Amino acid sequence: MEDIEFFDVCEKEETAATPFLEQEKDDDDSVTDQFWNMANQQNGKGHKIGEESEEEDKIRSKDASEGVGEDNDSSGEIQERHMNNGNNNNNKTMKYADRVQILNLRRNLNQLDNIAKEKDLTIEKAREELSACQLRIEMLTKERECTETKIEEEKEAGNTAAIFRLQAMHRRLCAELGHEKELELKIASMLKENVYEMWQIEIEQGKFGSLRDQLEQDEEELERQCKERAEQRIQKEKTAARLAERKQQVGKRKEMEACEAYERRHQKVVEDAHRNHEKAVQFLKKSMSRIRQKEAKEELKTQEHMEKRMQAVLSLKNNITSNRETLQTLQVRDKAKALEAKKQEVKMRGAILAEGGDITKEIFLHKQRVELERQKQEFTEQQKSRKIEIVARILQEEAYVEKQKKHQARAEALRSQGKLQDSLQWRIKTWQYIENACEDPAAAVLQKSWRTPSACSLVDDKSSSVMDFSETALQDTSHENDDEEANETLAEPEFTGLWSQECNLYKVPKDETDPKPLGASKMERKIFTENLEKLRSGIIRKQVVSDHEFKGCPFYSKPSLIHFKDFDVGKTYKKKIILINASYSVNFCKLVGVSEHLKDFINIQFDPPGQMSAGMSCEVVVTFKPMINEVLEGKVTFLAQNGSFSIPLKCTTKRCVLALDKELIDFGTHVVGETISRTIILTNRGALGTRFKLQTSVGDNGTCTTAKYSLERMVIPALDGITSEEKASSSPVESSIYENKEQVSPVHIEEVRQTCMMGESQKTENNLGSSHVEQLSQDALITEADLEAENAQSPAEPPPEEEPIEITLGKVTEGEIGPFSSIKLQIIFTPSVPGDVHAEFEIAFDNPNCKPLHFSVIGVSVDVPVWVLNPNVDLKICMYDRLYQDCIIIRSRAKAALRLKFEVCKELSNHMELLPKTGYIQAQSSFSVQLKFLPRHSLPEDAGKYFDTETRVLEVPMTIMIADKTKPVEFIVHAIVTTSDLEISPAEVNFGYCTIYEAVQTTITLTNKSILPQEFGFVGLPEFVEIQPSDGFGILLPLESLNLDIIFKANKAKEYSFELTCKSEINRQFKLSCKAVGVHPPLELSHSLVKFAATALNDVSTATLYVINAHVSLNCFTHAVPRIGKGEIAPVGPTSFEFLVPEDSPVTIMPSVGTVLPGKKCLIQVYFRPVLSEQLIREEAVQMLCRADAKRTMLKKICESEMQKRKDETVAGKKDGKKPSFAALRQPLRVRSSKHAAASSGFEPPKPEEIKTNSEEYIAAQYSLTRNFTGKFERYIIPCFVASGDIDEKIGSENLKYSPYNTLYLELHCPAVAPSVVVTSNNGKNIINFGEVAVGHRVIKRITIQSISQEQLALGFSILNPNGPFLLVNPVGTLEPGENQFLFISFCPNESKLFFETLDIRSIKGTLTLSIIGQGVAPSIACSVEGDMLDMGYVIAKEKVTSTFKIQNTSTLPLRYSIKLESLSQTRDKEQQRLPFFIMSPPGRTDFVGTQNYSGLSVFNIFPVEGVIEPGKSQVFTVTFSPDHESLYYSDCLKVVLFGKEIAREIWLKGAARNHMMFVEGGDPLDVPLESLAITSPMSEEAAKGELEEPAKSLLLSLEYIQAETSGTPAVRELKIGAIRTAQFASKKSVEFSLDSLPVLQQKGFTIEPVKGTVDRGQIKCISVSWVPPADFDPDHPLMVAAVLTLKGDIKESYKVLFIARVVCT
Repeated sequence: MEDIEFFDVCEKEETAATPFLEQEKDDDDSVTDQFWNMANQQNGKGHKIGEESEEEDKIRSKDASEGVGEDNDSSGEIQERHMNNGNNNNNKTMKYADRVQILNLRRNLNQLDNIAKEKDLTIEKAREELSACQLRIEMLTKERECTETKIEEEKEAGNTAAIFRLQAMHRRLCAELGHEKELELKIASMLKENVYEMWQIEIEQGKFGSLRDQLEQDEEELERQCKERAEQRIQKEKTAARLAERKQQVGKRKEMEACEAYERRHQKVVEDAHRNHEKAVQFLKKSMSRIRQKEAKEELKTQEHMEKRMQAVLSLKNNITSNRETLQTLQVRDKAKALEAKKQEVKMRGAILAEGGDITKEIFLHKQRVELERQKQEFTEQQKSRKIEIVARILQEEAYVEKQKKHQARAEALRSQGKLQDSLQWRIKTWQYIENACEDPAAAVLQKSWRTPSACSLVDDKSSSVMDFSETALQDTSHENDDEEANETLAEPEFTGLWSQECNLYKVPKDETDPKPLGASKMERKIFTENLEKLRSGIIRKQVVSDHEFKGCPFYSKPSLIHFKDFDVGKTYKKKIILINASYSVNFCKLVGVSEHLKDFINIQFDPPGQMSAGMSCEVVVTFKPMINEVLEGKVTFLAQNGSFSIPLKCTTKRCVLALDKELIDFGTHVVGETISRTIILTNRGALGTRFKLQTSVGDNGTCTTAKYSLERMVIPALDGITSEEKASSSPVESSIYENKEQVSPVHIEEVRQTCMMGESQKTENNLGSSHVEQLSQDALITEADLEAENAQSPAEPPPEEEPIEITLGKVTEGEIGPFSSIKLQIIFTPSVPGDVHAEFEIAFDNPNCKPLHFSVIGVSVDVPVWVLNPNVDLKICMYDRLYQDCIIIRSRAKAALRLKFEVCKELSNHMELLPKTGYIQAQSSFSVQLKFLPRHSLPEDAGKYFDTETRVLEVPMTIMIADKTKPVEFIVHAIVTTSDLEISPAEVNFGYCTIYEAVQTTITLTNKSILPQEFGFVGLPEFVEIQPSDGFGILLPLESLNLDIIFKANKAKEYSFELTCKSEINRQFKLSCKAVGVHPPLELSHSLVKFAATALNDVSTATLYVINAHVSLNCFTHAVPRIGKGEIAPVGPTSFEFLVPEDSPVTIMPSVGTVLPGKKCLIQVYFRPVLSEQLIREEAVQMLCRADAKRTMLKKICESEMQKRKDETVAGKKDGKKPSFAALRQPLRVRSSKHAAASSGFEPPKPEEIKTNSEEYIAAQYSLTRNFTGKFERYIIPCFVASGDIDEKIGSENLKYSPYNTLYLELHCPAVAPSVVVTSNNGKNIINFGEVAVGHRVIKRITIQSISQEQLALGFSILNPNGPFLLVNPVGTLEPGENQFLFISFCPNESKLFFETLDIRSIKGTLTLSIIGQGVAPSIACSVEGDMLDMGYVIAKEKVTSTFKIQNTSTLPLRYSIKLESLSQTRDKEQQRLPFFIMSPPGRTDFVGTQNYSGLSVFNIFPVEGVIEPGKSQVFTVTFSPDHESLYYSDCLKVVLFGKEIAREIWLKGAARNHMMFVEGGDPLDVPLESLAITSPMSEEAAKGELEEPAKSLLLSLEYIQAETSGTPAVRELKIGAIRTAQFASKKSVEFSLDSLPVLQQKGFTIEPVKGTVDRGQIKCISVSWVPPADFDPDHPLMVAAVLTLKGDIKESYKVLFIARVVCT
């Protein structure tokens, strides 16, 4: 800061010395450059010093010292030069270089002083830090000693916890003490270095002591010289003031002398004016009497003229009626002739037929003869007419020669007699000349031959002597012309000889136009028509995209109109147009052609581009080569896929487009003698130029009313070849003739005269004979009676003087106007007589297509000696209480000075003033008057009728009174008076309570009550107030209201009351009172505004912020404390908050409720997840249903139309005798039935509330809205309520007390955009639900994703849980616009529970989150088989037995099962190579497959083998046992396999087969359960015949008696004897059994029951065997007894039962 102050001082010194330095700048430019270079170097060093940090004080001090040394060196050099030259220059004026050296030296010394001050301040800071560090060391030493004492005391007391705490404190104090000592050493060393550097600086300052004294002396000398220069300048200024005062006195003296001379001249002028006024009054009276007489005569003439016109109109009406009757008669005659001609033709045809001739040939020859006769007659008539024309021209030339001779003779006589004295004699002689010319017979003949001959006019002119010889020929010609007109046609051939009326055009017969092929039948024609319709319908197809049918033009063209402007024949023009595909999808474009009449001139270059996407464009080049100069219009037609379209084409020739910028030139009121000029602009906007000619309109006589004489004033253009005298003396008829043509022959004048004398009947006949009715203006023709009346003027009346020309044309009256150019035409108004002047002008063009342009000129001239240059003084718009001035110029044409008095009406005397109020205007000079207008608010009441309160327009008449003149000069002052008020609404603003973390905005309306725009601005705004827009400055248009936003942001908690001042551009002030209360809440938000990034639908954006509790102290003097205004301070403690999030908003705040401790902060996370609202989706679903119904209705109508068409075809077939096909009859029946079904159903759109969220309509609508989503922006303001206290400590339902004024607000900006990638499969759902899957099984689902972005997207995927069940099989790298890709996700659960993961598909534009859900289920079943074995029992060999068992699905998912038998296993062959289980060491049996059939067929069959069991359902399985030979060891293993992998259950199937119906079961096994594959030979017949007895079989029955200490348990075994149920062996219904050797068994301790019995078929009986050791039993030797068991069934079988018994001790 010191460095910056130092440079500021230098800049101030340089600025103060600038005026003196500039005087000698040119002399010492080199010194100036050196000075600025040195200054820049010093500034750079200063900045460098200012940027150094405190940690680099040492380096900075060294650099500064070096810099000071360098400066001192340079300063020493300056000192030496200064000391050498200082004494010599004390009495001389300092030069520029000396002053620069002084300033440079002063800057260097000031810099050295500042460095010394900075170093001194650094030393003081270092000493303070050193003392503070020493004080801290002492305090820490005392605390360490005190801690050591407490440690000893606690050791004595045995308080271990306190000892540990004190030891930790002791270690901390020792560490701090060490740090402080190190810091003390550093500060001490730094202090020494700074003191050393300070000593060096003081030494340097001492070196510059003498230089400093010398510098002070130089500065005093410089100041003294400046004072001397100032005194010299003041003396020069006083001298100049005295000279100016003397000149002013001389000027005043001359002005007084001029005023006295003016007064004398004025007095003389007034006397002359009195005398002139008396004379003028006498002349004025005479003039007024003459004017009145002239007006009376003109009125009589007007009445007579009107009567004549009325009579002419009546006669014209009668003639028109008679002509109509004549025309009707002629039409009837023509029709009769036509009928007669037809009759003659019919008769001729009949005669030719009777003769047997060729009708066509004869009629053609007859027509040729008639045509030849007609041509001969026309040729003779043409020769006659040419002869008549030649005779007429010869007579005309002779009459013209005679007239020229007479004219030259009279002109020589006139020159000899001298010029006539008045215009009346000229008029008399002119009319005499016209009468003589009209009386000439040759001229009369010429007049009649000059007009266009017609039938009526030639018939009426039979009396003419010259035309008698051609009377008959003319009558014949007239009749023939009538016939030709009757047969006249408008069609004319382009080349003569190609057309002939007798040649009829060939007409194609109707049969030839039939498009059917030759010999086609009706069926073929029908098929041809249908195929043609199909072909046409295939060319044009409807374009439907997203259920929206495109309607309109499929392609737009730029430009929309192909226009070739201003073309030249023979040149070639090209235009390029661009066709843009405006349809919804891909389209085609084909050129059809151009309009037929443009094919010869237009060529189209178009290359079909093929398929064009929507928005794409192609180019078409149109070439135009004109061959004729005509306007051409047409179109270029194209064919698109959904219809044809055309582009209009127009070709326009070059033409003249002429216009005037105005039609009326109003010169206004001017004083006689002035010359005023106005300009009218003739503009040609076309590409063709033409010649123009400016002239007065036909019939315009330019009349006006004068105040002195009754003169007829005419406006005559300055035409070439006409002298001014001829223009003045010419009559109105001659003037009209001159206007129409530049050179008019006497013959023409004769014709006009004859036309004037012609009667009404002659006019009517001429009108009937011509093609149109010519009406001559009665105003422009002067009849003979008017001429006689004019010639018969009273000789007493003085002849009129030559009429003055007041409105004339400029130099340019004709010329050439080029294309796209304009010409200024000048009109000059020179008023010479008081009155109104009016003139009509016409601009004629050589181009026949350009109509003449007309404009009018008006002006008013007044005869006043004094006039105001600007009679209408417009002060524009004025404001109240503002002074407005204007200068009014008054001019005089009088030849003497006049005294003027300026008067203001009494009503405006307080508001308006003219200064001076009186004055003298010199002869033919001007006088200026100052107008002052100061409108006050009382103006509307004071002005009265001069002020319009509604429009606020003020019109004040001002009067200039001229001495000795009765008529004053008036001029009008116009002004619009308006107010300058600005209205502020409302007048007072109360912002209410506003926290210091937010801004409160309110809107005011500033209204401009004035009709002038006003600038405004709010000035002197407090720092806590802001006004927008434009910071409260702007411009208000008239009567405009502008809304301004006042933003108030409290900076502390207090009550605010202030005023805002609005100033207008005229420094008017308008006040606005404002009030507010500032609130400091206990909590604050780290961010009050969160702007989320653009988030796609169903994506999530997260933002993080903190709720901070910074309130830790109630001391309001040290820092700002939370309070409301000047209320109580909020308590220090835990403070709770709650965010109130709006319902149905896409924003979530976590946590929304919490408590923050003092000095702490709480993390808040804000989530934004944009979704589509359910109501919007439901409405879209209803609309989609309506569209679908409309589509169905349209299809139904199409079907109905087709059905009706087939019905009509059927009816037509029946009429033709053909039967319709069966298919044609059957289809309408189907359509009819569907129609009745649709009619009976009746579609009623559901209400949006009835659409369910899981319905297909809801899902389809959601998918459609997502794809067509265009994005939206939402803004949310979330309030955060703050309350003192802990939210967790509230009692029950009691709420914490809070103030609404402490509420914080969080503003969220949430932009939502359409997703770049969407899911198209699964109805657009983002949830992938695998459902329930069995544990260990894998299910794969395919998901289709599509890019709806316009750019290529690079995709990234989030990582799924590597140990989880979900797996992304094929990640996709990129997606092209509109491309579909498949994602395969597998689910393989490893345990029975619900799994959930999310897969994020990331792209540049957003993230698509897929929710993956699946539940692992452990499959479980319940089997009806108890245990692991299913025993099929005994069965006769080669018979079958079935058994069933049931398996129930007890899990929650369908189970896919398969039943497998171990005997059918593919690994069975390998397992058979192993050793049998009875040989292997393991005791358990592992092979469940036993004896198998010899046939190779499976012993056991199961049905069904595979299928699916639904949850909670059961499946019944049927097991069929079908052995083919006897064996007791049939077995197999049945496995229930789920999902082809998991074995859920194993069942051992067991069965036995016998060749006989009885069996014995029980006992210990004596053989292995396997048998040889060899087939044993059958039993011999002899053995079979012998008693049918089987050889004895052995059975082993072992019994173990368990001997306990006190008692024993008998050994019990069973033998089962059964009979197999079978249809064989019908003779034996039961089986008998018996056991022998019973006594022996009983003796040995065996008890057997029963010993014998019978067993029925299908029954089993048990023989119970129990054993108790007898008394003489030796436990060391087992007991062994044998018995024979006999069975009798179909055969007799014997079993040798071996009983082995033993005692087992426990």
